[in-house]
Amino acid sequence: MPVRTKDSPADLIFGALANPTRRDILFLLLGGPRTAGEIAEQFDMARPSVSEHMKVLLDRRLVSEQRDGRATRYTLTPGPLADVASWLSPFEMFWRGRLEDLNTTLDNLKDP
Repeated sequence: MPVRTKDSPADLIFGALANPTRRDILFLLLGGPRTAGEIAEQFDMARPSVSEHMKVLLDRRLVSEQRDGRATRYTLTPGPLADVASWLSPFEMFWRGRLEDLNTTLDNLKDP
């Protein structure tokens, strides 16, 4: 088993993704860059609360920001999500193998 370090990059990213509001913001940004106001309009919470979520996403580099005058536009940053996908890959392969074994077993039960 690999040695786990406290606050590893994976821990920080998974910590950010653990919050449903932050996941919703990432899904929103799949549609393209949004201003802070456009993001805040989608949630039933005070704008400072949305700003706190944005700060976490920025700190984890899951989003980037670009200032345009007084407006700040946020954009989804795919790199850290690719790291998550890479981390999950061995588990996907494990379950894919298990499902293939189950399929083989079920096929063998059909044949008398």
